[in-house]
Amino acid sequence: MNGAAAATPLVSARIVGKTFQDFEALIEVDCDVMRGEVVCIIGPSGSGKTTFLRCINQLETYDKGSIWLEGELLGYRRVGEALQPLTEKEIARQRRKTGMVFQRFNLFPHLTALQNVTEGPIQVLKRRPAEAREQAMALLARVGLEAKAEAYPAELSGGQQQRVAIARALAMQPQLMLFDEPTSALDPELVGEVLQVMRDLAADGMTMIVVTHEMGFAREVSDRVIFMDKGRVVETGTAAELMSNPREERTRGFLKSVARG
Repeated sequence: MNGAAAATPLVSARIVGKTFQDFEALIEVDCDVMRGEVVCIIGPSGSGKTTFLRCINQLETYDKGSIWLEGELLGYRRVGEALQPLTEKEIARQRRKTGMVFQRFNLFPHLTALQNVTEGPIQVLKRRPAEAREQAMALLARVGLEAKAEAYPAELSGGQQQRVAIARALAMQPQLMLFDEPTSALDPELVGEVLQVMRDLAADGMTMIVVTHEMGFAREVSDRVIFMDKGRVVETGTAAELMSNPREERTRGFLKSVARG
């Protein structure tokens, strides 16, 4: 990668806004994420964290501003001075560059772990079944679940289901991984196994944006932390800066409340 490419953000959001009826979920959100960077987004419930991820993955349509991925404007094309929404087919093509892992695992209940991981590559990327199976088995091994390849979701623990969901997202070979509170639906004793997979991804250089309440994980793994409140980015900094010596009073109050909890 040349110096110019290395200095260009993989994700660039500028004054992004999103309104649901009369509620402003996102207000002038600015954010850059570099290749290989892990950015954790923290903040209280309802602060816009998940909405921002969903706008990047085009599960929601942002109303104002712009979001760019690999230099391509997401969701719209410019026609003169105006923006024209993309077609569903064009959005699906853009969405292939991102993998998203949700709070609830969203696995297909009638498919085995292996079939859940091979479904996208076969149906969307048109991979040969044998090739997709080989890749899927390697990914299941990567998340520690090779022995569970033939198990159905109902036969797996929550932590195992979430690890299958991560393998499924990785099977599409995304440029960017989005995690929406991936451990919030798990029993406490299962959280660690999912976080370890995410640590391994970070160590391998995967670009990741993680919405999380796991402050220890954010401190340990992230290159930067973003604190959001009421739809706005309140403060951004390294984990050490923001979590040990926040500049903003609202950030300090949130971190104190989390520590007490």
